[in-house]
Amino acid sequence: MRRPSRLAVPLLAVALAAGVSACGGSDDPADAGASGSAGGAFPVSIENKFGTTEVESAPERVVTIGFNDLDFVLALGVTPVGTRANLGYDASQRPWAPASAKGAELPTVGETEIDVEKVAALKPDLIVGVYSFIDQQTYDQLSAIAPTLAQTDEYADGATPWQEQTLLTGKALGREEQAQDLVDDVEAKFEQARADHPEFAGTSVAVDYNGVAGSDHFLMGADDLRSQFFTALGFTVPDASTAVSNEQLGLIDQDVLIGGGFGPTDAVATSPLFTSLAAVQEDRTVYLGAYTDDLMGALGYGSPLALPYLLERVEAALGQAADGDPATKVEQPTA
Repeated sequence: MRRPSRLAVPLLAVALAAGVSACGGSDDPADAGASGSAGGAFPVSIENKFGTTEVESAPERVVTIGFNDLDFVLALGVTPVGTRANLGYDASQRPWAPASAKGAELPTVGETEIDVEKVAALKPDLIVGVYSFIDQQTYDQLSAIAPTLAQTDEYADGATPWQEQTLLTGKALGREEQAQDLVDDVEAKFEQARADHPEFAGTSVAVDYNGVAGSDHFLMGADDLRSQFFTALGFTVPDASTAVSNEQLGLIDQDVLIGGGFGPTDAVATSPLFTSLAAVQEDRTVYLGAYTDDLMGALGYGSPLALPYLLERVEAALGQAADGDPATKVEQPTA
């Protein structure tokens, strides 16, 4: 299996740092649905970029092989029998994980690459890999084991929006109605945030990742899924992602600057060039911390569980950074 593209790498917190290429309580949709059963009609047929996923009956043994697919399955109330390891970021330790996953020790089926033999040993009746970056050969191998859900050809590799990923996963699990309710619920949270913060609309944001493509600064554009968190709030981002040299540092000097993969006291943030930016001097910068931190993890996973968690923690800081008043102090978000 080929290695993941640049889109996948920042999701793997430890790998990126090394340079390798939701709501809680009774409002938690995953917990609410954990005891429910698949209500969808089977068989289910789903077209994907490699073929057709045919699910004959409600799956009972699900294996997730994507870099974030575990979150989507858990959000729909299903605990898989195996999952893809995420290079040190344990699913059971993620603060947005539902109660059903807390402390769970799920068998793993590979990390940077999928171990097809380990998948087969778990005897799955459904394999979920919408955000897996698999190729045709790997899909054929997995499909010989069990019906395999891959991304459609409607989007570029790794670019399936979270809403579509939720609905595809819900259909394969026979939980289409629950999936739609989940999408509606999360979208409503963003709608409320936009209503509470009209200053977000049309405000430019630079999502600056540290250490991507060997650069201290990498500007995430609309072609990267992580930028969708900010555009969903009304912010604007560049069309395309690009590495930013020190000579081009003005590209990240936007109305709001997001520090991704570093904090305000890290070397990259305290360099003379960075601290000379107006967005820094006027306190219009929001830091999400290291890639191994939960805020960056939530942005990378981009799931119906992770997105509300992140929104709840960064909304106030974004509002302070975007209010147009240099006297406003940004209270940096914490996990």
